[in-house]
Amino acid sequence: MNWKTQNSPWRTLVMYGLLGAIALITLFPLLWLISTALKSPTENIFQSPPQLLPSQPTVDNFFKVWNSLPFGQYLYNSTLVSVLTVGLNLLFCSLAAYPLARLSFPGRDWIFIAIVSTIMIPFQIVMIPLYILTVQLGLRNTYLGMMFPSLASAFGIFLLRQAFMGVPKEIEEAARMDGSSELGLWWHVMLPAVRPALVTLAIFVFIGAWSDFLWPLIVIQDENLYTLPLGVAKLAGTFSLDWRLVAAGSVIAIAPVLILFLILQRYIVETDIGSGVKG
Repeated sequence: MNWKTQNSPWRTLVMYGLLGAIALITLFPLLWLISTALKSPTENIFQSPPQLLPSQPTVDNFFKVWNSLPFGQYLYNSTLVSVLTVGLNLLFCSLAAYPLARLSFPGRDWIFIAIVSTIMIPFQIVMIPLYILTVQLGLRNTYLGMMFPSLASAFGIFLLRQAFMGVPKEIEEAARMDGSSELGLWWHVMLPAVRPALVTLAIFVFIGAWSDFLWPLIVIQDENLYTLPLGVAKLAGTFSLDWRLVAAGSVIAIAPVLILFLILQRYIVETDIGSGVKG
Protein backbone atom coordinates (compact mmCIF):
# COMPACT_ATOMS: atom_id res chain seq x y z
CA MET A 1 0.00 0.00 0.00
CA ASN A 2 1.33 3.41 -0.97
CA TRP A 3 1.69 5.46 2.20
CA LYS A 4 1.74 8.70 0.17
CA THR A 5 -1.88 8.36 -0.88
CA GLN A 6 -4.29 10.69 0.89
CA ASN A 7 -6.32 7.91 2.56
CA SER A 8 -3.35 5.73 3.50
CA PRO A 9 -3.45 4.57 7.17
CA TRP A 10 0.36 4.85 7.33
CA ARG A 11 0.19 8.49 6.28
CA THR A 12 -2.43 9.14 8.96
CA LEU A 13 -0.33 7.32 11.56
CA VAL A 14 2.77 9.34 10.71
CA MET A 15 0.87 12.63 10.82
CA TYR A 16 -0.72 11.84 14.19
CA GLY A 17 2.62 10.70 15.54
CA LEU A 18 4.26 13.94 14.44
CA LEU A 19 1.45 16.04 15.91
CA GLY A 20 1.65 14.06 19.15
CA ALA A 21 5.40 14.67 19.40
CA ILE A 22 4.91 18.41 18.83
CA ALA A 23 2.15 18.49 21.44
CA LEU A 24 4.37 16.66 23.94
CA ILE A 25 7.21 19.12 23.38
CA THR A 26 4.81 22.03 23.80
CA LEU A 27 3.27 20.62 26.97
CA PHE A 28 6.54 19.53 28.56
CA PRO A 29 7.16 22.83 30.45
CA LEU A 30 3.65 22.62 31.91
CA LEU A 31 4.16 18.98 32.89
CA TRP A 32 7.50 19.84 34.50
CA LEU A 33 5.86 22.70 36.42
CA ILE A 34 3.17 20.36 37.78
CA SER A 35 5.79 17.75 38.61
CA THR A 36 7.85 20.28 40.58
CA ALA A 37 4.76 21.44 42.47
CA LEU A 38 3.99 17.85 43.51
CA LYS A 39 7.50 16.99 44.74
CA SER A 40 8.14 16.67 48.46
CA PRO A 41 10.84 18.68 50.29
CA THR A 42 13.04 15.56 50.47
CA GLU A 43 13.33 15.28 46.68
CA ASN A 44 16.08 17.02 44.76
CA ILE A 45 14.44 18.99 41.96
CA PHE A 46 17.86 19.75 40.43
CA GLN A 47 19.08 16.17 40.22
CA SER A 48 20.75 14.86 37.08
CA PRO A 49 19.34 13.21 35.11
CA PRO A 50 16.07 15.00 35.90
CA GLN A 51 13.12 12.97 37.13
CA LEU A 52 9.73 13.97 35.73
CA LEU A 53 7.55 11.80 37.97
CA PRO A 54 7.75 12.62 41.69
CA SER A 55 8.92 9.69 43.79
CA GLN A 56 6.88 10.94 46.78
CA PRO A 57 4.07 13.10 45.35
CA THR A 58 2.35 15.46 47.75
CA VAL A 59 -0.18 18.30 47.58
CA ASP A 60 1.13 19.97 50.74
CA ASN A 61 2.85 22.62 48.63
CA PHE A 62 -0.51 23.87 47.36
CA PHE A 63 -2.00 24.08 50.86
CA LYS A 64 1.10 25.82 52.20
CA VAL A 65 1.00 28.43 49.44
CA TRP A 66 -2.75 28.98 49.80
CA ASN A 67 -2.62 29.37 53.57
CA SER A 68 0.55 31.46 53.83
CA LEU A 69 -0.59 34.20 51.46
CA PRO A 70 -4.09 35.54 50.71
CA PHE A 71 -4.31 33.64 47.44
CA GLY A 72 -8.09 33.67 47.67
CA GLN A 73 -8.02 37.48 47.50
CA TYR A 74 -5.49 37.38 44.68
CA LEU A 75 -7.74 34.98 42.78
CA TYR A 76 -10.74 37.24 43.30
CA ASN A 77 -8.80 40.30 42.12
CA SER A 78 -7.53 38.55 38.99
CA THR A 79 -10.98 37.18 38.18
CA LEU A 80 -12.71 40.53 38.64
CA VAL A 81 -10.14 42.47 36.61
CA SER A 82 -9.98 39.88 33.82
CA VAL A 83 -13.76 39.45 33.46
CA LEU A 84 -14.45 43.20 33.45
CA THR A 85 -11.58 43.79 31.03
CA VAL A 86 -13.00 41.19 28.64
CA GLY A 87 -16.50 42.66 28.81
CA LEU A 88 -15.42 46.27 28.32
CA ASN A 89 -12.93 45.34 25.60
CA LEU A 90 -15.58 43.44 23.61
CA LEU A 91 -18.00 46.34 24.01
CA PHE A 92 -15.66 49.13 22.93
CA CYS A 93 -13.90 47.15 20.18
CA SER A 94 -17.17 46.02 18.63
CA LEU A 95 -18.60 49.53 18.77
CA ALA A 96 -15.49 50.85 17.03
CA ALA A 97 -15.25 48.01 14.49
CA TYR A 98 -18.88 48.11 13.33
CA PRO A 99 -18.83 51.55 11.66
CA LEU A 100 -15.37 50.87 10.23
CA ALA A 101 -16.72 47.74 8.55
CA ARG A 102 -20.33 48.50 7.58
CA LEU A 103 -20.76 52.29 7.39
CA SER A 104 -19.41 54.71 4.81
CA PHE A 105 -18.04 58.07 5.92
CA PRO A 106 -15.12 60.29 4.89
CA GLY A 107 -11.73 59.13 6.16
CA ARG A 108 -12.93 55.72 7.28
CA ASP A 109 -10.04 53.80 5.74
CA TRP A 110 -7.47 56.28 7.03
CA ILE A 111 -8.87 56.00 10.55
CA PHE A 112 -8.65 52.22 10.34
CA ILE A 113 -5.05 52.39 9.09
CA ALA A 114 -4.13 54.75 11.94
CA ILE A 115 -5.68 52.39 14.51
CA VAL A 116 -3.96 49.31 13.12
CA SER A 117 -0.64 51.16 12.96
CA THR A 118 -0.64 51.49 16.73
CA ILE A 119 -0.07 47.73 16.99
CA MET A 120 3.56 48.39 16.04
CA ILE A 121 4.08 50.68 19.06
CA PRO A 122 5.56 48.73 22.01
CA PHE A 123 3.74 49.07 25.31
CA GLN A 124 6.95 50.24 26.99
CA ILE A 125 6.86 53.43 24.91
CA VAL A 126 3.36 54.46 26.02
CA MET A 127 3.71 53.08 29.54
CA ILE A 128 4.91 56.32 31.14
CA PRO A 129 2.23 58.55 29.51
CA LEU A 130 -0.40 55.97 30.49
CA TYR A 131 0.85 55.96 34.07
CA ILE A 132 0.78 59.77 34.28
CA LEU A 133 -2.76 59.79 32.87
CA THR A 134 -3.82 57.06 35.28
CA VAL A 135 -2.50 59.04 38.27
CA GLN A 136 -4.13 62.26 37.05
CA LEU A 137 -7.47 60.48 36.74
CA GLY A 138 -7.14 59.15 40.29
CA LEU A 139 -7.08 55.52 39.16
CA ARG A 140 -3.93 54.45 40.98
CA ASN A 141 -4.54 51.55 43.38
CA THR A 142 -7.93 50.79 41.81
CA TYR A 143 -9.35 47.95 39.75
CA LEU A 144 -10.17 50.37 36.93
CA GLY A 145 -6.57 51.53 36.92
CA MET A 146 -5.41 47.97 36.21
CA MET A 147 -7.95 47.67 33.38
CA PHE A 148 -7.29 51.11 31.91
CA PRO A 149 -4.74 50.20 29.17
CA SER A 150 -6.80 47.20 28.02
CA LEU A 151 -10.25 48.76 27.69
CA ALA A 152 -9.81 48.67 23.90
CA SER A 153 -7.15 47.32 21.59
CA ALA A 154 -6.16 47.84 17.98
CA PHE A 155 -5.97 44.07 17.49
CA GLY A 156 -9.53 43.65 18.78
CA ILE A 157 -10.85 46.36 16.46
CA PHE A 158 -9.01 44.79 13.53
CA LEU A 159 -10.27 41.28 14.32
CA LEU A 160 -13.91 42.31 14.74
CA ARG A 161 -13.85 44.59 11.71
CA GLN A 162 -12.75 41.70 9.53
CA ALA A 163 -15.48 39.54 11.05
CA PHE A 164 -18.15 42.19 10.49
CA MET A 165 -17.07 42.56 6.87
CA GLY A 166 -17.77 38.85 6.35
CA VAL A 167 -21.43 39.17 7.29
CA PRO A 168 -23.56 38.96 4.11
CA LYS A 169 -25.22 42.17 2.98
CA GLU A 170 -28.55 40.34 2.69
CA ILE A 171 -28.77 39.90 6.46
CA GLU A 172 -28.11 43.59 7.04
CA GLU A 173 -30.63 44.65 4.37
CA ALA A 174 -33.31 42.38 5.81
CA ALA A 175 -32.83 43.90 9.26
CA ARG A 176 -33.06 47.42 7.85
CA MET A 177 -36.27 46.54 6.02
CA ASP A 178 -37.71 45.40 9.36
CA GLY A 179 -37.01 48.86 10.74
CA SER A 180 -33.94 48.06 12.81
CA SER A 181 -31.81 50.99 13.94
CA GLU A 182 -28.03 51.01 13.61
CA LEU A 183 -27.62 50.18 17.30
CA GLY A 184 -30.23 47.43 17.05
CA LEU A 185 -28.57 46.06 13.94
CA TRP A 186 -25.23 45.99 15.76
CA TRP A 187 -26.66 44.27 18.84
CA HIS A 188 -29.24 41.85 17.40
CA VAL A 189 -27.67 40.96 14.05
CA MET A 190 -23.96 41.67 13.85
CA LEU A 191 -22.80 40.50 17.26
CA PRO A 192 -24.54 37.08 17.04
CA ALA A 193 -23.16 36.65 13.51
CA VAL A 194 -19.55 37.11 14.63
CA ARG A 195 -19.77 35.09 17.85
CA PRO A 196 -16.66 32.96 17.07
CA ALA A 197 -14.58 36.12 16.62
CA LEU A 198 -15.95 37.52 19.89
CA VAL A 199 -15.07 34.33 21.75
CA THR A 200 -11.59 34.30 20.20
CA LEU A 201 -10.98 37.90 21.22
CA ALA A 202 -12.37 37.20 24.69
CA ILE A 203 -9.87 34.38 25.20
CA PHE A 204 -6.94 36.54 24.06
CA VAL A 205 -7.99 39.46 26.26
CA PHE A 206 -8.65 37.24 29.27
CA ILE A 207 -5.25 35.56 29.01
CA GLY A 208 -3.53 38.93 28.61
CA ALA A 209 -5.34 40.48 31.58
CA TRP A 210 -4.93 37.38 33.76
CA SER A 211 -1.19 37.06 33.17
CA ASP A 212 -0.33 40.77 33.11
CA PHE A 213 2.45 41.51 35.58
CA LEU A 214 4.13 44.76 34.57
CA TRP A 215 1.19 47.17 34.59
CA PRO A 216 -0.38 46.01 37.91
CA LEU A 217 3.10 46.13 39.45
CA ILE A 218 3.33 49.81 38.45
CA VAL A 219 -0.12 51.06 39.45
CA ILE A 220 -0.83 48.87 42.51
CA GLN A 221 0.88 49.35 45.87
CA ASP A 222 -1.92 48.03 48.06
CA GLU A 223 -1.32 44.29 48.59
CA ASN A 224 -5.05 43.73 49.01
CA LEU A 225 -5.39 44.55 45.30
CA TYR A 226 -2.61 42.22 44.14
CA THR A 227 -3.43 39.88 41.27
CA LEU A 228 -2.15 36.32 41.00
CA PRO A 229 1.01 37.19 38.99
CA LEU A 230 2.02 39.64 41.73
CA GLY A 231 1.17 37.07 44.37
CA VAL A 232 3.30 34.41 42.67
CA ALA A 233 6.20 36.88 42.46
CA LYS A 234 5.82 37.54 46.18
CA LEU A 235 6.30 33.82 46.85
CA ALA A 236 9.97 34.12 45.89
CA GLY A 237 10.64 36.46 48.79
CA THR A 238 8.30 34.82 51.27
CA PHE A 239 9.86 31.37 51.02
CA SER A 240 13.41 32.33 50.02
CA LEU A 241 12.85 31.05 46.49
CA ASP A 242 11.57 27.56 47.20
CA TRP A 243 10.83 26.45 43.64
CA ARG A 244 8.32 23.82 44.78
CA LEU A 245 6.11 26.49 46.32
CA VAL A 246 6.63 28.90 43.41
CA ALA A 247 5.62 26.09 41.04
CA ALA A 248 2.53 25.35 43.16
CA GLY A 249 1.52 29.01 43.06
CA SER A 250 2.08 29.09 39.31
CA VAL A 251 -0.15 26.04 38.84
CA ILE A 252 -2.89 27.74 40.85
CA ALA A 253 -2.54 30.82 38.62
CA ILE A 254 -2.57 28.84 35.37
CA ALA A 255 -5.44 26.46 36.17
CA PRO A 256 -8.34 28.94 35.59
CA VAL A 257 -6.97 29.88 32.16
CA LEU A 258 -6.74 26.23 31.12
CA ILE A 259 -10.26 25.57 32.35
CA LEU A 260 -11.60 28.60 30.46
CA PHE A 261 -9.90 27.49 27.26
CA LEU A 262 -11.27 23.95 27.56
CA ILE A 263 -14.77 25.35 28.03
CA LEU A 264 -14.64 27.82 25.14
CA GLN A 265 -12.51 25.97 22.60
CA ARG A 266 -15.56 24.48 20.89
CA TYR A 267 -16.73 27.99 20.02
CA ILE A 268 -13.50 28.81 18.16
CA VAL A 269 -14.72 27.44 14.84
CA GLU A 270 -15.60 29.03 11.57
CA THR A 271 -19.37 29.21 11.31
CA ASP A 272 -21.45 29.56 8.21
CA ILE A 273 -22.96 32.94 9.00
CA GLY A 274 -24.60 33.07 5.62
CA SER A 275 -26.54 29.84 6.03
CA GLY A 276 -29.79 31.73 6.43
CA VAL A 277 -29.42 33.52 3.08
CA LYS A 278 -31.03 31.86 0.11
CA GLY A 279 -29.06 31.89 -3.09
